[in-house]
Amino acid sequence: MSNKSASTIAPATPTIKRRLISMVYESLLALAVLFLPFLLFELAVQGAHTPLTEHLRQCLAFLVMGAYFIHQWSREGQTLAMKTWRLKLVMPGHAHVPLRVAACRYVLAWMWLLPALIVSWAFELQHWSALSALGAGWLLWSATALFTGNGQFLHDKLIGTQIVQLAAPTKKSRKVVA
Repeated sequence: MSNKSASTIAPATPTIKRRLISMVYESLLALAVLFLPFLLFELAVQGAHTPLTEHLRQCLAFLVMGAYFIHQWSREGQTLAMKTWRLKLVMPGHAHVPLRVAACRYVLAWMWLLPALIVSWAFELQHWSALSALGAGWLLWSATALFTGNGQFLHDKLIGTQIVQLAAPTKKSRKVVA
């Protein structure tokens, strides 16, 4: 029997299902993160829906979400959804994920959607067809975890980061007063 301390035991890789559920929760939290910047933007453009304002909305969403994720990953390695699901982004050999690596991860993470968006644009898919393309792209990208060798998604494998499963917090025993 091995006598390893807890610090030398390799952290567990969370299941793909757990990571995907965390991502769904993350998408709901993203709406909250985007609410105030979008409200201010809508007030500034007076609700205009020109092609320019539509592109500006998309840029705003990309930048605000980027600031949120990059800040959280480089600061503590966890977003709120990751804390809830006890997941953490780590980079072996580093106390924290470097800011540059977190930024690269954010850009690479768009590969979950980018190929499907390009297919939808190229084939002029709309409504359910476009949504189906996004779903298929999401499933295909999540399948990359089956082929990376360490159970990580492709964008994590490419930049050397890992999502690890944190141990459940220990429950404090209640003392019974007699």
